[in-house]
Amino acid sequence: MSEAVTFSNYINGEWVQGASGEVGESVNPARAKEVVGRFQKSTAEDLNQAVQSAATAQKKWRKLTGAARGAYLYKVADILEARTDEVAEVMTKEMGKTLPEAKGETARGVAILRYYAGEGMRKVGDVIPSTDAEAFMFTTRKALGVVGVITPWNFPVAIPIWKMAPALIYGNTVVLKPASEASITAAKVVECFAEAGFPEGVVNYITGSGSIIGQGLADHEQVDGVTFTGSDGVGQQVGQAVLARGGKYQLEMGGKNPVIVADDADLDLAVDATISGGLKSTGQKCTATSRVIVDQAVYETFKEKLVAKVSELKVGDGLDSDTWMGPSVSKGQLDTVLSYIEKGKEEGANLLFGGRRLEDGELGDGYYVEPAIFDGVDTKMSIAQEEIFGPVLALIKVDGLEQAIEVANDTKFGLSASIFTTNIARMMTFIEDIDAGLVRINAESAGVELQAPFGGMKQSSSHSREQGTAAIEFFTEVKTVFIKG
Repeated sequence: MSEAVTFSNYINGEWVQGASGEVGESVNPARAKEVVGRFQKSTAEDLNQAVQSAATAQKKWRKLTGAARGAYLYKVADILEARTDEVAEVMTKEMGKTLPEAKGETARGVAILRYYAGEGMRKVGDVIPSTDAEAFMFTTRKALGVVGVITPWNFPVAIPIWKMAPALIYGNTVVLKPASEASITAAKVVECFAEAGFPEGVVNYITGSGSIIGQGLADHEQVDGVTFTGSDGVGQQVGQAVLARGGKYQLEMGGKNPVIVADDADLDLAVDATISGGLKSTGQKCTATSRVIVDQAVYETFKEKLVAKVSELKVGDGLDSDTWMGPSVSKGQLDTVLSYIEKGKEEGANLLFGGRRLEDGELGDGYYVEPAIFDGVDTKMSIAQEEIFGPVLALIKVDGLEQAIEVANDTKFGLSASIFTTNIARMMTFIEDIDAGLVRINAESAGVELQAPFGGMKQSSSHSREQGTAAIEFFTEVKTVFIKG
């Protein structure tokens, strides 16, 4: 392998080293001794430069027409599309998801860019009748200003883009702080923005610890809004810090997503969707299925089919064409998954299948875990309540739809949920009664379309929505205008 590249921060249109001179390493979770790249361990001084750059650039950027800003996003989309293979390979090496998944995510990033580029030609307000016959009244929208973008490692292309693209099209400038585990993939994305010729300071990229850079964005008086995706604990800290200084915040956090399998479900379809929704990307999705709530009438049959199919899955390096599931993103995440598997056994759940760390041959160099399936799970157990972010499925037996929905809602989270049934009345009951921001019928719980609003209920979000036309609500403020001649 060629020598790992050290990436600088991108501030005011230039790639610049951090003030500390220190760098961190991003390693390949499939081969932990392999360094994918190095990133800057930035300081508060670096952050101030990035924010000041964004604040200065925003004055001119917001004056451009929406069509002009959209033209820049179209250029980024074309560049990213041309570099799909390169970006996807870096993503697989850096965070472990399989290459087909990484290519699919990169293509999704391209589609998001083009979608929001088109937003530059759509309306931003309404004409409102006035009680004064000689007056004209309408609404328009004003960009927030500088937006801090804090993103996780599990979707290192899609999530930064689905935050940055709407922020930019509506006239904001951005400071991106990616998770360190995905900092190299994020740098590749920012290279596309740089190549597209964005004006200096409109897009800024800075890496480093969450305690310095992430918290620094939340605390910074010149950052008008912060959009965050990550754990609920960190998200709450970010939200409280932004709120304390009167800023605007958007939080997308954890999930403990259920799938309900009714007694009339197509079991083969439900099994396939449970596996795809729960185990793809090694279960490292906020919308991943983790609780499988099955009617007692079909429980045993469903369980047998599920275990049989999961036992056939190939775990390995995501770059290998026959790999179905890659490694956990890091040693820390692997240890978290293994600890929850042990906790499940200690609390009395029955480990039906898997749950071992895989260390045979080349797997010993990476952070691999066998998919785990538990049954005999009580709703109060840790594996039924806490987000694991790994390939662990908890089977829960219920008697009828009413109990299934009660169990599904018995969690502090409310991100996504799905049901498998052929009964329309049951579908409608589920849609009405489930506490989740994303509801899917006869489909896996993981799956977000870029043109539709996305967000959760309860502690899964700040009650805001991302993506689609809903994005304008966070990234702008309404201005009501009254004109009298």
